Amino acid sequence: MAEEIANSVSHGIGLVFGIVGLVLLLGQAIDTGAGATAITSYSLYGGSMILLYLASTLYHAIPHQKAKHWLKKFDHCAIYLLIAGTYTPFLLVGLGSPLARGLMAVIWGMALLGVLFKLAFAHRFEALSLVTYLTMGWLSLIVIYQLATRLDIGGVTLLAVGGVVYSLGVIFYASKRWRFGHAIWHAFVLGGSVCHFMAIYLYV
Repeated sequence: MAEEIANSVSHGIGLVFGIVGLVLLLGQAIDTGAGATAITSYSLYGGSMILLYLASTLYHAIPHQKAKHWLKKFDHCAIYLLIAGTYTPFLLVGLGSPLARGLMAVIWGMALLGVLFKLAFAHRFEALSLVTYLTMGWLSLIVIYQLATRLDIGGVTLLAVGGVVYSLGVIFYASKRWRFGHAIWHAFVLGGSVCHFMAIYLYV
């Protein structure tokens, strides 16, 4: 019970962060006269972050087993959507190059396939899912040179640190040895989200 409370509270904080982050991004876009591409990209990113933290919070907070079965599916589907959603502002707003648009199509294609996979096999092939999450995230190396030339060093640093934080958190997600290990994983996810949000808000 204590662990589930920690799990739900940690990502409840993430849910609030996601809502505030989306409001800040859209407010900044409107204030600076950004175009439809930027507003759409920020909306996809913020919406995917809100969806992930909402699904996770509800999954850990609701004890009803049948509800948890479906919420776990949505929670895991939302991971794919957040990865793709996080790419979107970097690729479309920060870069907008043919290579970036091509990678965008690949990432969103993988995300949609991942969603279908999780809906069909929500409680199976966890190792494959982890490999897919990490692969999708680190495909960003394909455009790292372009990002380095378009973003300040602070933006690239925040992007890289966020990726490392997410990746290190997988250790706690995959292992069942630590008490409150899942809550620690949640803290790493929240830390990665903060890094990537700051990179987008300050540098994209």
